[in-house]
Amino acid sequence: MTATPATLSSAPAAFITLEGGEGSGKSTQAKLLAAALAERGVRAVLTREPGGSPEAEAIRSLLVEGAVDRWDPMSEALLLFAARRDHLRRTIRPALDAGTWVICDRFGDSTLAYQGYAHGLGAEVIDNLAAIAIGGFRPDLTLILDLPVEIGLERARSREAGREDRFERMGAAFHQRLRDGFLDIARKEPARCKVIDAARPIEAIHADILAHVLAHRPETAVRA
Repeated sequence: MTATPATLSSAPAAFITLEGGEGSGKSTQAKLLAAALAERGVRAVLTREPGGSPEAEAIRSLLVEGAVDRWDPMSEALLLFAARRDHLRRTIRPALDAGTWVICDRFGDSTLAYQGYAHGLGAEVIDNLAAIAIGGFRPDLTLILDLPVEIGLERARSREAGREDRFERMGAAFHQRLRDGFLDIARKEPARCKVIDAARPIEAIHADILAHVLAHRPETAVRA
């Protein structure tokens, strides 16, 4: 019998985030996931943080460009939550309310990992800011792309030259704390967060991501 996509009219839209350190391949995997969902009849929008709305994109340039010491950790966190609040209001919530899935390259776990763990602000500070700025809104499913720091930084530096490299220049010790932070987040929330070995070929990573998404929302699977 010919396989046809599952009926999704009664299925709630999902908010899926991809997380990980520099060079982990989140953007590539987000696009592959969106394409795979489209083949199954699932409408999804791709977005990113910092950014995702015109106002949030304006804040993005303040964060990802310039000198490493341009901002202190608290200033970074406040800017990120200002951008996230606008992103949530203008892009994420409207899409979900319309029944469209949202696939986001970074969200709140990045702030917890970068500013909370790697910069040392701590989880309590980030959680309090999240409660104030976005009411503690969280993803349905988070895929954390994990790979050794040296591999990630090498990949990031081999990309087309650009100005958005402020965090990449923060040093190996910072990025090791970042990686450890993401893994600790996953350890504490195993139901929501799934760790993916991102040191493998792109196709293998995509297969794992899609498997986790289909397990989380089995109604998206192709039925015979």
